[in-house]
Amino acid sequence: MTKLKEKEVRDETIDLAEKLILENGDPIIFPLKHRFTDGMYIREIFMPAGSILTSMIHKTNHPFVVSKGKCKVYDGDNVLEIEAPYTGITEPNTRRLIYVEEDTIWTTFHATEKTDVDEIEKEIIIDRKNEYVDQDLLDKAGEIARSVNVYTDNKKLGGK
Repeated sequence: MTKLKEKEVRDETIDLAEKLILENGDPIIFPLKHRFTDGMYIREIFMPAGSILTSMIHKTNHPFVVSKGKCKVYDGDNVLEIEAPYTGITEPNTRRLIYVEEDTIWTTFHATEKTDVDEIEKEIIIDRKNEYVDQDLLDKAGEIARSVNVYTDNKKLGGK
């Protein structure tokens, strides 16, 4: 199977899983903390035990750290068991389906001078529509999620 075909199969599988997640239960809030330092955007997500979620498709390679918890991660090829403490590298075009076994904190680090999250997301995430999901439902879930985001200016907290 070609790499392009493998990616299409992965995306189709995760799209269908995303559809089932959204249609079978109340949305789960995954709080995000956004931090900024000189040349770095740091994005931390809290994922409660028992939840299932999908990631966006990443444009860039970047490090990530799981500082708390345990989860099973399907990346299109394998199911990985990740348990804190764990450090890894996300490669371009990565998309994940995650089952959270224990409350988990997953943090990503992105080199950028930008401080506007919407602008940064355009830089680091591939815009892709899931044809199986009602876009209004997905947009509403996104709005709810953004309403609990926390933005931290490291310089105001005594950082340099």
